Amino acid sequence: MEIKTQIEKAKQGDQTAFTFLLNQYWNEVYGFMLKRTENETNAEDITIETFSKAFDKIATYNPEFQFNTWLISIAKNVYIDMLRKRKSSLFVEITEQEDQKAYNVADTTPSKEDELITEQNLSQLLQYIKELKPHYQEVIQLRYFQEMSYQEIADKIDEPLNNVKVKLLRAKKLLAEIINNRR
Repeated sequence: MEIKTQIEKAKQGDQTAFTFLLNQYWNEVYGFMLKRTENETNAEDITIETFSKAFDKIATYNPEFQFNTWLISIAKNVYIDMLRKRKSSLFVEITEQEDQKAYNVADTTPSKEDELITEQNLSQLLQYIKELKPHYQEVIQLRYFQEMSYQEIADKIDEPLNNVKVKLLRAKKLLAEIINNRR
């Protein structure tokens, strides 16, 4: 019942619901892709893009199906697309129009993770950030230390806006876990 409620909230653009769904299903989608790709980086990239696409198209989700099944089917399609791109080695540029259509996954309301991260002293926080994978370190650095907007980060690292939003959600969750584990 909780999942259905969160999905409905996410359809209305609720940031907390998006974060809940990301946290709830991340490991399942990541684990599924890790078995297929046998590569942590590819599995993580595919999982990020899966959630990006899912949040963008959540209005099309049909509740007759399990949410995790829907996410896995998106992940499979992302994986197939990745394989096709590799085969043809074409670089498809995401148009600005598609970026404009992207759901506004970001919200300015500080999350529990934001508050926990803010409480840390700077030198300690930098130590924790160093424990993250490099691509998570980068988005945290750009967002919180260089105070870039999501769009500026997307332009700088040459990734779709929704991917940046999902990476930041994931990076904040991982950073909060590191902080909590050290307390």
